[in-house]
Amino acid sequence: MPSHELAGNAAPEESERESAGDSPNRRTPLIAGIALLGCIGLAGYGFLGTDGQPKPRTASTAEVTNEVTYEVTGTGTVEISYLTRGGTGTARVEKGVTLPWTKSVQVPVGKAPAVAIVLDEKGGQASCTLAIRDKHVQRATAAGAFGRATCTGGVRARQE
Repeated sequence: MPSHELAGNAAPEESERESAGDSPNRRTPLIAGIALLGCIGLAGYGFLGTDGQPKPRTASTAEVTNEVTYEVTGTGTVEISYLTRGGTGTARVEKGVTLPWTKSVQVPVGKAPAVAIVLDEKGGQASCTLAIRDKHVQRATAAGAFGRATCTGGVRARQE
């Protein structure tokens, strides 16, 4: 085909495109608007859902614990330190305790429960015991002035 025929054919196409309103400058905002409406529609679908049923709840993030019972028996006055519930399992200290003494607490799973006793300067004899979920784990005895004893329990997984 001669070049003058090609040039003659190209000109009518350009004028047809301009008259139809399909110029590249007009198409870009139209495509962007359609894409924006599509994104809004998808976001609304994901947020609202279509089934009308409530979404299932996720598992509770409540802390899993073991019930631990500490017991100190004997004669004398003691200082007692023991582990209790907390984000990391916190130690509590009770001073000048007259015996017998018992305390049940929740201890986070993964933290080894422990109770430690120290007799005062007058001495005496005292024993500590530790039970996890009502199962005896350990017993230790202290005697004499400033006698010490510690009971610790192995970490036990909670069995439902």
